[in-house]
Amino acid sequence: MKRDDKPKLLNRLSRVEGQVRGIARMVEEDRYCIDILTQLQAVRAALSRVEAEMLKDHLSHCIEGAIISGDVQEQRKKAGELIELLGRVSR
Repeated sequence: MKRDDKPKLLNRLSRVEGQVRGIARMVEEDRYCIDILTQLQAVRAALSRVEAEMLKDHLSHCIEGAIISGDVQEQRKKAGELIELLGRVSR
């Protein structure tokens, strides 16, 4: 992860954490199910945005670095990690 992206990602994750605490309060207060489900969808979308940023950073930093290095072993390792990750997501 690039250092300049870290504060932005941590800020997004802090907001998600706050949203999840809010959802827990909503459940404790027996709020309307649709309202809770709406907030759950918002959390899922926010986490997807964090995931997309992390993936973009991984591709532009780690994968690109392996390609530029010319180290075939490292290229295969990074490609394998990405393929494994994408395989877990598709299950």
